[in-house]
Amino acid sequence: MATLREIRRRISGIRNTQKITKAMKMVAAAKLRRAQDSIVAARPYARSIGALMRHLVAKMDASAHPLFQAREVKRVLVVVVTADRGLCGAFNTNIIKTTLEHIRRNHATNAGTADNVRLMTVGKKATDFFGKREYPIVAKHPGIFSTLNTGHARTFVQEIIAGYLAGEFDRVDVIYNEFKNVIQQRVIVEQFLPILPEEIKKGTDLRSLSLVDYIYEPSSAEIVEALVPKHLHFQMWRMLLESNASEQGARMTAMGNATENAKELLRALTLSYNKARQAGITKELLEITSGAEALKKAG
Repeated sequence: MATLREIRRRISGIRNTQKITKAMKMVAAAKLRRAQDSIVAARPYARSIGALMRHLVAKMDASAHPLFQAREVKRVLVVVVTADRGLCGAFNTNIIKTTLEHIRRNHATNAGTADNVRLMTVGKKATDFFGKREYPIVAKHPGIFSTLNTGHARTFVQEIIAGYLAGEFDRVDVIYNEFKNVIQQRVIVEQFLPILPEEIKKGTDLRSLSLVDYIYEPSSAEIVEALVPKHLHFQMWRMLLESNASEQGARMTAMGNATENAKELLRALTLSYNKARQAGITKELLEITSGAEALKKAG
Protein backbone atom coordinates (compact mmCIF):
# COMPACT_ATOMS: atom_id res chain seq x y z
CA MET A 1 0.00 0.00 0.00
CA ALA A 2 1.27 3.48 -0.88
CA THR A 3 2.55 5.58 2.01
CA LEU A 4 0.99 8.90 2.98
CA ARG A 5 3.97 10.76 1.56
CA GLU A 6 3.62 9.03 -1.82
CA ILE A 7 -0.10 9.79 -1.97
CA ARG A 8 0.50 13.44 -1.05
CA ARG A 9 3.13 13.67 -3.79
CA ARG A 10 0.71 12.23 -6.35
CA ILE A 11 -2.07 14.59 -5.26
CA SER A 12 0.27 17.56 -5.60
CA GLY A 13 1.40 16.46 -9.06
CA ILE A 14 -2.15 15.93 -10.30
CA ARG A 15 -3.25 19.32 -8.97
CA ASN A 16 -0.42 20.99 -10.88
CA THR A 17 -1.36 19.07 -14.03
CA GLN A 18 -5.00 20.06 -13.57
CA LYS A 19 -4.02 23.74 -13.43
CA ILE A 20 -2.12 23.35 -16.71
CA THR A 21 -4.96 21.54 -18.52
CA LYS A 22 -7.50 24.08 -17.27
CA ALA A 23 -5.33 26.96 -18.51
CA MET A 24 -4.85 25.22 -21.88
CA LYS A 25 -8.60 24.77 -22.18
CA MET A 26 -9.17 28.48 -21.59
CA VAL A 27 -6.50 29.42 -24.15
CA ALA A 28 -7.98 27.02 -26.72
CA ALA A 29 -11.46 28.45 -26.07
CA ALA A 30 -10.22 31.98 -26.76
CA LYS A 31 -8.45 30.89 -29.96
CA LEU A 32 -11.47 28.84 -31.04
CA ARG A 33 -13.74 31.88 -30.89
CA ARG A 34 -11.51 33.79 -33.28
CA ALA A 35 -10.96 30.76 -35.54
CA GLN A 36 -14.68 29.99 -35.64
CA ASP A 37 -15.54 33.57 -36.58
CA SER A 38 -12.96 33.43 -39.40
CA ILE A 39 -14.24 30.19 -40.92
CA VAL A 40 -17.90 31.19 -40.64
CA ALA A 41 -17.07 34.42 -42.48
CA ALA A 42 -15.05 32.62 -45.17
CA ARG A 43 -17.46 29.79 -46.03
CA PRO A 44 -20.12 31.76 -47.99
CA TYR A 45 -17.55 33.28 -50.35
CA ALA A 46 -15.77 29.94 -50.75
CA ARG A 47 -19.04 28.21 -51.62
CA SER A 48 -20.03 30.92 -54.09
CA ILE A 49 -16.74 31.10 -55.95
CA GLY A 50 -16.53 27.30 -55.97
CA ALA A 51 -20.02 26.99 -57.47
CA LEU A 52 -19.18 29.63 -60.08
CA MET A 53 -15.99 27.81 -61.08
CA ARG A 54 -17.78 24.45 -61.40
CA HIS A 55 -20.47 26.15 -63.48
CA LEU A 56 -17.84 27.65 -65.78
CA VAL A 57 -16.04 24.33 -66.17
CA ALA A 58 -19.33 22.61 -67.06
CA LYS A 59 -20.10 25.24 -69.71
CA MET A 60 -16.61 25.51 -71.22
CA ASP A 61 -14.36 23.20 -73.16
CA ALA A 62 -12.00 21.40 -70.77
CA SER A 63 -9.08 22.32 -73.02
CA ALA A 64 -9.73 26.02 -72.37
CA HIS A 65 -7.54 25.90 -69.28
CA PRO A 66 -4.85 23.36 -68.28
CA LEU A 67 -6.20 23.12 -64.71
CA PHE A 68 -9.55 21.87 -66.06
CA GLN A 69 -8.09 18.99 -68.05
CA ALA A 70 -8.51 15.56 -66.51
CA ARG A 71 -5.61 13.39 -67.67
CA GLU A 72 -4.45 9.87 -67.01
CA VAL A 73 -3.42 9.68 -63.36
CA LYS A 74 0.15 8.42 -63.18
CA ARG A 75 1.32 10.43 -60.17
CA VAL A 76 -0.72 11.92 -57.34
CA LEU A 77 0.07 14.69 -54.89
CA VAL A 78 -1.60 14.33 -51.49
CA VAL A 79 -1.61 17.47 -49.32
CA VAL A 80 -1.87 16.44 -45.65
CA VAL A 81 -2.97 19.17 -43.22
CA THR A 82 -2.35 18.47 -39.53
CA ALA A 83 -1.62 20.60 -36.47
CA ASP A 84 1.79 21.78 -35.29
CA ARG A 85 1.21 20.55 -31.74
CA GLY A 86 -0.40 17.63 -29.95
CA LEU A 87 -2.63 17.50 -26.86
CA CYS A 88 -5.73 17.73 -29.07
CA GLY A 89 -7.16 14.23 -28.79
CA ALA A 90 -7.32 12.15 -31.97
CA PHE A 91 -7.15 15.21 -34.26
CA ASN A 92 -3.76 14.42 -35.82
CA THR A 93 -4.13 10.63 -35.58
CA ASN A 94 -7.36 10.66 -37.59
CA ILE A 95 -5.77 12.70 -40.39
CA ILE A 96 -2.73 10.43 -40.61
CA LYS A 97 -4.84 7.24 -40.53
CA THR A 98 -7.14 8.59 -43.26
CA THR A 99 -4.14 9.55 -45.39
CA LEU A 100 -2.58 6.10 -45.12
CA GLU A 101 -5.92 4.44 -45.88
CA HIS A 102 -6.57 6.79 -48.82
CA ILE A 103 -3.16 6.01 -50.33
CA ARG A 104 -3.59 2.25 -49.77
CA ARG A 105 -7.08 2.07 -51.27
CA ASN A 106 -6.82 4.47 -54.18
CA HIS A 107 -3.20 4.84 -55.19
CA ALA A 108 -1.30 1.71 -54.16
CA THR A 109 0.06 -0.52 -56.91
CA ASN A 110 -0.62 -4.23 -57.24
CA ALA A 111 2.55 -4.86 -55.26
CA GLY A 112 1.13 -2.80 -52.40
CA THR A 113 3.58 0.08 -52.80
CA ALA A 114 2.71 3.74 -53.36
CA ASP A 115 5.56 4.82 -55.64
CA ASN A 116 3.21 7.05 -57.63
CA VAL A 117 2.26 9.18 -54.59
CA ARG A 118 3.94 12.41 -53.57
CA LEU A 119 3.18 14.27 -50.35
CA MET A 120 3.02 17.90 -49.28
CA THR A 121 2.91 18.09 -45.49
CA VAL A 122 1.32 21.07 -43.75
CA GLY A 123 1.81 21.14 -40.00
CA LYS A 124 4.60 19.75 -37.84
CA LYS A 125 2.82 16.49 -36.95
CA ALA A 126 2.41 15.40 -40.58
CA THR A 127 5.97 16.49 -41.39
CA ASP A 128 7.39 14.49 -38.48
CA PHE A 129 5.31 11.37 -39.14
CA PHE A 130 5.81 11.03 -42.90
CA GLY A 131 9.37 12.34 -42.75
CA LYS A 132 10.35 9.21 -40.81
CA ARG A 133 8.79 6.89 -43.37
CA GLU A 134 9.47 6.02 -46.98
CA TYR A 135 7.13 8.57 -48.55
CA PRO A 136 8.54 11.09 -51.03
CA ILE A 137 7.75 14.58 -49.70
CA VAL A 138 7.92 17.36 -52.30
CA ALA A 139 7.34 20.19 -49.80
CA LYS A 140 7.28 20.56 -46.02
CA HIS A 141 5.48 23.37 -44.22
CA PRO A 142 5.73 22.89 -40.42
CA GLY A 143 5.00 25.56 -37.85
CA ILE A 144 2.59 27.73 -39.85
CA PHE A 145 -0.46 27.81 -37.61
CA SER A 146 1.01 30.13 -34.99
CA THR A 147 1.25 32.85 -37.67
CA LEU A 148 -1.43 31.66 -40.10
CA ASN A 149 -2.22 34.12 -42.90
CA THR A 150 -3.33 34.14 -46.54
CA GLY A 151 0.28 34.24 -47.69
CA HIS A 152 0.68 30.62 -46.60
CA ALA A 153 -2.26 29.54 -48.78
CA ARG A 154 -0.87 31.49 -51.73
CA THR A 155 2.54 29.83 -51.36
CA PHE A 156 1.03 26.33 -51.20
CA VAL A 157 -1.13 26.92 -54.26
CA GLN A 158 1.77 28.33 -56.28
CA GLU A 159 3.84 25.22 -55.51
CA ILE A 160 0.92 22.92 -56.38
CA ILE A 161 0.11 24.69 -59.68
CA ALA A 162 3.77 24.77 -60.72
CA GLY A 163 4.14 21.03 -60.14
CA TYR A 164 0.83 20.23 -61.84
CA LEU A 165 1.62 22.27 -64.96
CA ALA A 166 5.11 20.77 -65.10
CA GLY A 167 3.59 17.28 -65.14
CA GLU A 168 5.10 16.22 -61.82
CA PHE A 169 1.65 14.93 -60.81
CA ASP A 170 -1.70 14.50 -62.54
CA ARG A 171 -4.07 14.90 -59.61
CA VAL A 172 -4.02 16.72 -56.28
CA ASP A 173 -5.98 15.63 -53.20
CA VAL A 174 -6.16 17.56 -49.93
CA ILE A 175 -6.88 15.81 -46.62
CA TYR A 176 -7.91 18.03 -43.72
CA ASN A 177 -10.32 18.32 -40.78
CA GLU A 178 -13.58 20.17 -41.41
CA PHE A 179 -14.92 22.07 -38.42
CA LYS A 180 -18.46 21.03 -37.44
CA ASN A 181 -18.67 22.16 -33.81
CA VAL A 182 -16.57 22.18 -30.65
CA ILE A 183 -16.78 18.43 -30.08
CA GLN A 184 -17.01 17.23 -33.68
CA GLN A 185 -14.59 17.44 -36.58
CA ARG A 186 -14.86 15.53 -39.84
CA VAL A 187 -11.91 14.33 -41.92
CA ILE A 188 -12.37 15.41 -45.55
CA VAL A 189 -10.60 14.08 -48.65
CA GLU A 190 -11.14 16.67 -51.38
CA GLN A 191 -9.90 16.77 -54.97
CA PHE A 192 -8.09 20.06 -55.53
CA LEU A 193 -6.87 19.61 -59.11
CA PRO A 194 -8.04 19.24 -61.79
CA ILE A 195 -11.03 21.49 -61.11
CA LEU A 196 -14.19 19.41 -61.42
CA PRO A 197 -17.28 20.58 -63.33
CA GLU A 198 -20.61 21.07 -61.64
CA GLU A 199 -21.84 17.65 -60.53
CA ILE A 200 -25.14 16.49 -62.03
CA LYS A 201 -26.68 13.61 -60.13
CA LYS A 202 -27.68 10.57 -62.11
CA GLY A 203 -31.32 10.61 -63.15
CA THR A 204 -31.71 14.38 -62.76
CA ASP A 205 -33.90 16.11 -65.33
CA LEU A 206 -31.57 18.58 -67.04
CA ARG A 207 -34.50 20.90 -67.73
CA SER A 208 -34.99 21.35 -63.99
CA LEU A 209 -31.44 22.65 -63.50
CA SER A 210 -30.93 26.39 -63.32
CA LEU A 211 -27.67 26.41 -65.30
CA VAL A 212 -27.94 29.96 -66.57
CA ASP A 213 -25.88 30.71 -69.66
CA TYR A 214 -24.27 34.00 -68.66
CA ILE A 215 -22.87 36.57 -71.06
CA TYR A 216 -19.25 37.21 -70.14
CA GLU A 217 -17.51 40.52 -70.72
CA PRO A 218 -14.79 40.84 -71.98
CA SER A 219 -14.77 37.04 -72.53
CA SER A 220 -15.25 33.87 -70.55
CA ALA A 221 -11.65 32.81 -71.21
CA GLU A 222 -10.21 36.00 -69.70
CA ILE A 223 -12.55 35.78 -66.72
CA VAL A 224 -11.56 32.17 -66.11
CA GLU A 225 -7.87 33.05 -66.38
CA ALA A 226 -8.28 35.68 -63.64
CA LEU A 227 -10.71 33.67 -61.52
CA VAL A 228 -8.91 30.30 -61.34
CA PRO A 229 -5.98 31.48 -59.14
CA LYS A 230 -8.35 33.35 -56.82
CA HIS A 231 -10.58 30.30 -56.53
CA LEU A 232 -7.69 27.96 -55.70
CA HIS A 233 -6.09 30.40 -53.25
CA PHE A 234 -9.32 30.92 -51.36
CA GLN A 235 -10.21 27.23 -51.27
CA MET A 236 -6.79 26.46 -49.77
CA TRP A 237 -7.26 29.32 -47.29
CA ARG A 238 -10.65 27.90 -46.31
CA MET A 239 -9.11 24.45 -45.71
CA LEU A 240 -6.42 25.95 -43.47
CA LEU A 241 -9.06 27.88 -41.51
CA GLU A 242 -11.17 24.72 -41.17
CA SER A 243 -8.17 22.81 -39.84
CA ASN A 244 -7.21 25.58 -37.42
CA ALA A 245 -10.73 25.85 -35.98
CA SER A 246 -10.97 22.05 -35.72
CA GLU A 247 -7.65 21.89 -33.90
CA GLN A 248 -8.71 24.45 -31.29
CA GLY A 249 -12.06 22.71 -30.80
CA ALA A 250 -10.35 19.33 -30.39
CA ARG A 251 -7.80 20.78 -27.95
CA MET A 252 -10.50 22.50 -25.91
CA THR A 253 -12.45 19.24 -25.66
CA ALA A 254 -9.36 17.17 -24.85
CA MET A 255 -8.17 19.58 -22.14
CA GLY A 256 -11.68 19.76 -20.68
CA ASN A 257 -11.78 15.97 -20.45
CA ALA A 258 -8.30 15.91 -18.93
CA THR A 259 -9.36 18.44 -16.29
CA GLU A 260 -12.40 16.37 -15.38
CA ASN A 261 -10.32 13.19 -15.23
CA ALA A 262 -7.85 14.93 -12.93
CA LYS A 263 -10.75 15.95 -10.68
CA GLU A 264 -11.97 12.35 -10.46
CA LEU A 265 -8.45 11.09 -9.79
CA LEU A 266 -7.97 13.68 -7.04
CA ARG A 267 -11.21 12.57 -5.43
CA ALA A 268 -10.09 8.92 -5.44
CA LEU A 269 -6.61 9.77 -4.15
CA THR A 270 -8.01 12.01 -1.41
CA LEU A 271 -10.25 9.16 -0.29
CA SER A 272 -7.26 6.78 -0.29
CA TYR A 273 -5.20 9.35 1.64
CA ASN A 274 -7.92 9.77 4.29
CA LYS A 275 -8.30 6.00 4.65
CA ALA A 276 -4.56 5.53 5.02
CA ARG A 277 -4.35 8.40 7.51
CA GLN A 278 -7.28 6.99 9.51
CA ALA A 279 -5.68 3.56 9.50
CA GLY A 280 -2.43 5.08 10.78
CA ILE A 281 -4.21 6.93 13.57
CA THR A 282 -6.13 3.78 14.54
CA LYS A 283 -2.90 1.79 14.61
CA GLU A 284 -1.24 4.38 16.87
CA LEU A 285 -4.25 4.37 19.24
CA LEU A 286 -4.14 0.58 19.40
CA GLU A 287 -0.45 0.67 20.18
CA ILE A 288 -1.00 3.26 22.95
CA THR A 289 -3.92 1.29 24.39
CA SER A 290 -1.97 -1.97 24.26
CA GLY A 291 0.99 -0.30 25.95
CA ALA A 292 -1.23 1.10 28.73
CA GLU A 293 -2.85 -2.30 29.31
CA ALA A 294 0.59 -3.90 29.47
CA LEU A 295 1.72 -1.35 32.09
CA LYS A 296 -1.36 -2.00 34.21
CA LYS A 297 -0.76 -5.75 34.16
CA ALA A 298 2.92 -5.23 34.98
CA GLY A 299 2.07 -2.91 37.88
